[in-house]
Amino acid sequence: MIGWEKFNRIAYRMIELAYINILWLLFTLIGLVAFGVFPATTAMFTVIRKLIKKEENFKIYPTFWQSFRSDFFKANGFGLIFIVIAYFFYFDFYFLQLNSGKLEFLFPILIFIMISGIVTLLFFFPVYTHFNLRFFQYFKQSFFIAITSPVEVIAIGTLAVFIYFVATIFPGIIPLFTGSVFAYAATLFSYRAFSRIEKRQNVQL
Repeated sequence: MIGWEKFNRIAYRMIELAYINILWLLFTLIGLVAFGVFPATTAMFTVIRKLIKKEENFKIYPTFWQSFRSDFFKANGFGLIFIVIAYFFYFDFYFLQLNSGKLEFLFPILIFIMISGIVTLLFFFPVYTHFNLRFFQYFKQSFFIAITSPVEVIAIGTLAVFIYFVATIFPGIIPLFTGSVFAYAATLFSYRAFSRIEKRQNVQL
């Protein structure tokens, strides 16, 4: 009986994750991708957080829609910053390749900055849905948690690579599980980091 109940809980959670993933893709398309991906991702992490915290009396779609609508402009503001940073790296790498004989010493610096940006992005959405901060503090807090949580960074990064390769082999899972499964696991790993920092600082974050 206990095994059957556990199986039912897992099966129901997988159905919830598939539903959330479909909403994530749908609202990304509603925002014409460029204007939808960050608000939809924020909404997805918001719903995932409530699932993990086992909050009662909330429904997935209304919660998703409310988050997407209320955070639409703010999330796109964050997205614009990340896009500008990504373009900066692309332009700089391209420029350094054209001048590789003269500016090779800049490659390690640029790679270090790029890795810092990537690990900040890994923690950004869990931080955004967990904390109530001022606009630029979300970047600072995400980076701080990332550099103090190497195990979680490796775990989340490995998970992202694993999901990518599985999706290339079984593309049928893309509309059902890719984004939501990553968000679920990333939130769990992030909470481990949040908890450890909270204990270390002996304050309620």
